[in-house]
Amino acid sequence: MSKPKKLRSRKAGLPPGSLVHIGEIKTTAPSFSVIDFDEQGLAQQTFPDAASFSSHPRAHATRWANVYGAHDPADLATLSSTFGLHPLVQEDILNTAQRQKIDAYDEYLYLVLHRYDLKLSPLELTQDQISLVIGRDFILSFQERQSQTFEPVRQRLRTEHTSLRKGGVDTLAYSLIDSVVDSYFGVIEQLNEYAESLENDILRKPAPATLEGIHQFKRCVSQLRRNLHPLRELLGTLHRDAGDFFRDDLQLYLRDVYDHTVHILESLEDLRDLATSLLDVYLSTVSHRVNLEVRALTVVATIFMPATLIAGVFGMNFHEMPWLANSDGFFYALGLMGLIATIMLALFWRRKSV
Repeated sequence: MSKPKKLRSRKAGLPPGSLVHIGEIKTTAPSFSVIDFDEQGLAQQTFPDAASFSSHPRAHATRWANVYGAHDPADLATLSSTFGLHPLVQEDILNTAQRQKIDAYDEYLYLVLHRYDLKLSPLELTQDQISLVIGRDFILSFQERQSQTFEPVRQRLRTEHTSLRKGGVDTLAYSLIDSVVDSYFGVIEQLNEYAESLENDILRKPAPATLEGIHQFKRCVSQLRRNLHPLRELLGTLHRDAGDFFRDDLQLYLRDVYDHTVHILESLEDLRDLATSLLDVYLSTVSHRVNLEVRALTVVATIFMPATLIAGVFGMNFHEMPWLANSDGFFYALGLMGLIATIMLALFWRRKSV
């Protein structure tokens, strides 16, 4: 599984709030989009640069601004002047090696979330960071590259008279968080299918590639499990301490998202145990195959041992030996060897050793 360099050393010695991008640039040309909505309607527009994006007048009460590929400090500074982002928030947005967390400020909440893509051949887990700034009447989202994670939310917003338009910022924020958490279930299903294919390979014919697949499977499960614990803490904090930004009726929905996270963690625990079991089954299967091969070689060697003994005896340099002067002695010796080998083979066959 590939591990891109984060280049954290670039921040060494710099003061807090220094705008330095850390991580892989996954979108060369950033894109900016805005969705303004309320109960009366919706307006959506894309922009080529951060300046026009920030200066666009609001068409409706609630604004959802999304940025793909926020790796340019100049673009982020332009956006921050419009939305009033703290320098530490700007720093965290540019640092794509952040753990999942929540920071509370006076006028907004800042959330760091992770989404994952799983490639099966070879098995590789790709992590993208999503930053959400939840304000009183706006949400600002930053994604490393385009994905379909938030597309269902956009489709719901485009539907007239939907509850999402009526709910405002907190309902939209819950929907975005729920979409990220639900995307983990797809990754879990893919890992389960991959584990089944590994099990079939092990039982059919284990190979070194199967062992490599088991190790990759364990690394993916460990990475997901390690990153899901901060997400559970984040959702617990959001449910307990974010009452200023979420209505009381949404607390039940936030608790439901928290329950989904617990379910995902339990599934990852099962997958971790399954990975250990697969490794044990692989080693047992390989050991059993080696034992079968050694047993077959032992049977063959045992069958030919009498023939070797007879050949050794008749190869001794004595002047007087049975069958030595007989013209058919050679065939008698071969016949004796074959008879003994046949009898031993029959005995092994009867004992089901071959």
